[in-house]
Amino acid sequence: MCKMDDSLTLSQLINVNQAVMLYFYNNSCPPCVALRPKVDDMLAENYPLITRFFIEAEANPQDAADFGVFASPTIIVFFEGKEFKRFSKYISVNELSAALERPYSLLFSE
Repeated sequence: MCKMDDSLTLSQLINVNQAVMLYFYNNSCPPCVALRPKVDDMLAENYPLITRFFIEAEANPQDAADFGVFASPTIIVFFEGKEFKRFSKYISVNELSAALERPYSLLFSE
């Protein structure tokens, strides 16, 4: 998990990293709280080169609005600065992992 650099906006962070995942959550949302560590562990284990940011939507309403986030949790994945996939509300960790597998391997293959 990365901490946000206060000097850069989320859009700038997306553009300076090859792969980014934004996880918008709400602390009063039980699925958000339960899913967050599972997603973080899955990314750390299988997709370590994806830079990830966990953003509390209530505390950062402008960021949520800028990215069209209206429900929690919402996960948005970017590859090379472009939105690749968006998951919202009912999210399966297995489905998320399967969606990331091919683009991740293509981007980071040696």
